[in-house]
Amino acid sequence: MSKSKNLVIIPTFNEKENIEKMINYIFSLSIPFELLIIDDNSPDGTADIIKKMQNKYPDRLHLIEREGKLGLGTAYIKGFKWALSNKYDFIFEMDADFSHNPDDLIRLYKACYENGAEVAIGSRYISGVNVVNWPIGRVLMSYFASYYVRLITGMKIKDTTAGFKCYKREVLETINLDKIKLKGYAFQIEMKFTAWKLGFKIVEVPIIFTERQEGSSKMSGGIFNEAIWGVIKMKINSFSRKHKK
Repeated sequence: MSKSKNLVIIPTFNEKENIEKMINYIFSLSIPFELLIIDDNSPDGTADIIKKMQNKYPDRLHLIEREGKLGLGTAYIKGFKWALSNKYDFIFEMDADFSHNPDDLIRLYKACYENGAEVAIGSRYISGVNVVNWPIGRVLMSYFASYYVRLITGMKIKDTTAGFKCYKREVLETINLDKIKLKGYAFQIEMKFTAWKLGFKIVEVPIIFTERQEGSSKMSGGIFNEAIWGVIKMKINSFSRKHKK
């Protein structure tokens, strides 16, 4: 049994088809996790489902409601600050739609708790291309986006855009969260880049990513535009920033 205090952060927007199943699944795992869901005022009633489930899991299920769609990055930053103020040891990011397999939370946890990683990444590309039910165009776009990020930044990480991760508390304490500028999926790149520049040990754990079965994807062209130009700007800005633990 884990002696650490573990928090999974899940941002939601219109996830009523998935959220109850996801909550029950995470709380059935052999390692104890708490769950913080950050809902951006989902019009489909996602937050109402979570509130009902808080009666079932009063000490393990937490909810922050925001006034609208404010971006993935700002949701995670809010969650990270909440996690730090509540003294969690390991903080996880994952999606609500089962594209990330909750069973892999245990593998990410073990990579940090038992094997010394400070950031563990659930990686689609560390052992080939492990993506299920994506059209080939999206697979290629995602794969080459990661290649592009490696080229610009110099990071050796294979899956630079991954959103399934475990951080040791010390990583989030060290990163100046208020200086993280990218808000969409490029937020994931900036967090990895900052942790890498600070010298934290980053490990990729192979996972199989499965496209959502329920609900609709949040991917858009604007997300990729932010990634393309944001990564260049991030790299340029890094020359003038001091990265010290």
